[in-house]
Amino acid sequence: MLRLVSLQLIATAMVGVLAALLGGWSAAISAVLGGICCVVPNAIMAVRLFAGTQKPGGTNPATFFIWEFVKIALTVALLWLTATLYRDLNWLALLAGFIVALKSYIFLLFRH
Repeated sequence: MLRLVSLQLIATAMVGVLAALLGGWSAAISAVLGGICCVVPNAIMAVRLFAGTQKPGGTNPATFFIWEFVKIALTVALLWLTATLYRDLNWLALLAGFIVALKSYIFLLFRH
């Protein structure tokens, strides 16, 4: 899980640089914020699931579904906060950063 979260951070940084080159600073910040809206909930869920595997008896399957719901709710909340608080938001860059971070796990599939 740590590899996935770190890959998402790298992909977010790369999209931020590309957005800066194509659309300026507001596009770069929007792309990075979009990626962060994906990375932060995934990192929290990964830490919680890893902590659940360390306890005796392992993790409960219901724990996965609860944290998946928390992850989705946190993602929606972060996207809403970003749209509300950042006035120079570039929606295309935000969505590009979010989608690239969300789909960056595909690169791990082709690693071997």
